[in-house]
Amino acid sequence: MAVSAAEAARPTGAGRRLLGYLRPYRGAFLLGLFTAFLASLLDGFTTVTLIPLLKHLFGTAGALGGGNTALEKLMDRLLAPLLVGAGPGQAVARIVGVMLVGLLLKNAMSYISSVLNIVVQEGLVRDLRSALFDHLLRLDLGFFQRTRGGQLIARMTTDIDQTKTAVSAALAALFQNGVVILTTLGVLASISWRLTLLTLGAAPLLVVAIRQLLQRLRRHARARAEEAGELTSTVAERLGAVRMIRAYGGEGREAARFREQAERYRKRVIRTQRFALLTSPVSEIFGGVVVILIIWAGTIPAITGSTLAPEVLIVFLVLALKMMSPLKSVTQYPNMMAVALASAERIFEVLDRPESERDVPGAAAAVFTRDISYERVGFAYDGGEAVLTDVSFTVPRGSIVAIVGPSGAGKTTLVELLPRFHDPVSGAVRMDGVPLTGLARSSVRALMGLVSQDTVLLNDTVHANIAYGRPGATRAEVEAAARAANAEEFIDALPQGYETLLGERGTRLSGGQRQRISIARALLRDPPILLLDEATSALDPRSERLVQEAIDRLMRDRTVLVIAHRLSTVRHADRIVVLDEGRVIEQGTHDELFRAGRLYRRLYDLQFRDESAEGALVTAQEEEGE
Repeated sequence: MAVSAAEAARPTGAGRRLLGYLRPYRGAFLLGLFTAFLASLLDGFTTVTLIPLLKHLFGTAGALGGGNTALEKLMDRLLAPLLVGAGPGQAVARIVGVMLVGLLLKNAMSYISSVLNIVVQEGLVRDLRSALFDHLLRLDLGFFQRTRGGQLIARMTTDIDQTKTAVSAALAALFQNGVVILTTLGVLASISWRLTLLTLGAAPLLVVAIRQLLQRLRRHARARAEEAGELTSTVAERLGAVRMIRAYGGEGREAARFREQAERYRKRVIRTQRFALLTSPVSEIFGGVVVILIIWAGTIPAITGSTLAPEVLIVFLVLALKMMSPLKSVTQYPNMMAVALASAERIFEVLDRPESERDVPGAAAAVFTRDISYERVGFAYDGGEAVLTDVSFTVPRGSIVAIVGPSGAGKTTLVELLPRFHDPVSGAVRMDGVPLTGLARSSVRALMGLVSQDTVLLNDTVHANIAYGRPGATRAEVEAAARAANAEEFIDALPQGYETLLGERGTRLSGGQRQRISIARALLRDPPILLLDEATSALDPRSERLVQEAIDRLMRDRTVLVIAHRLSTVRHADRIVVLDEGRVIEQGTHDELFRAGRLYRRLYDLQFRDESAEGALVTAQEEEGE
């Protein structure tokens, strides 16, 4: 069912929530409304001073208080102190002076109101954007795997910018225009209430004309926001994969695909704007009808109740025309609200998602002195197929435990349960006998360092990236960590050394260099527990050797869980846990598992043959190069 202008002005669920973000700025907002109110009164005052001005210009001023209408008599009394004893020319000059003062004050109040509205709306946008970003940081990781990044960026930028009109600029404009309309109606009624009622008789036509547009506009506005998010996602995804696209000659296909998507967005925008723009011609037609009615009826005493002086009829017409603009704005307010609330609904969809990072009341601080144990752990993403089933093993403090198995066996998920990126759906992961779900996440993660296969670096300086886990670290401490990670040499060769910006995701560095920065970050934090997703397999031999040396230093005197892709690198682990299809099928040392001759032995033999062939190829290439 469509909504009327009055209904749209009433806050909906999303509208009420947006108004909640206005609360910290209510002082500035109310002051903005008050200055807008003063500006409206001053605007009306400067307009009605045209009556005495025109009287003196037309030479029909006569005695003070001689006007036919209540407004004429009021203006004569207000201006009497200025006009007593003044000649015609002097009276005109004084009235013009009053008009100029009123005009200056009116514009000053309008300027102050506009500045206050900007302060309010930008503060509200900052708060809403910060709340959304903070909430995103606390959502479960599965949400980001299911949601395209461009959709989230669109909500953070375009949608939030749309919502600010609903609770600040548009709301203030609605109030100001409402004051102008009421003030103008009061003045018009003081001139001729009959003519005013006739003028207002056409108003219902305007409301009926725009009523059916609102529901369609809101629906199309929401669809347009979804299309914009998809467009942003495509741009971010394809530009991030530009090397792969070029390598496989996909430029033409991607360009054609983007043109199709851009065309869908263009059509959606046109459909949305088509309904929004209809309000303007409808309002113009309404204004034209009103002017014709005023000119026709204003000259008929039977309608106006008395003969109106020409200058009074002119002022009545000017005021009625001036009322058209705020009346038009008021009728367009529901359209603005429809677009803004469609965007607000998309924002609150994310804000209403439960936070996975919220600790249970009374969560204790983590203490690690004895061991970590997985006890009959089961896990599935969003109630889907089980990724882990009945997993049990123990990691004594100071030991190295390797997690191995075929691709898709659940190795990464298993390790991600330890820093509580996810929580088990059955069983428990315990630290010194205490379930991790009863411990504060921040205290658990403070005990851990992570070096993953997918090295993540921020577009910040080398120093900031290494010190991310210890923001207060000194330069000397950062440099010591870099030396231990075999990173000092290439860092010193960078243009600004430790102050060099690394670019998005560290694109200025090679894979081995990025990995050594990541190891330096973990070394600087000096955690008792290390989570290591081995990442040397994609590196050249020299980089692999340097990274492996750094990893060996990092692992000293720590409790280590390492996801092993190259089984030859974990031969000396204290315990090896073999996963297959989410279940632990073997545990033991390398020698024990090798002798057992089961899955671990098969995987090891297969990799050994591949690595032997690869090593022979590298040796041959090196000899050929010599």
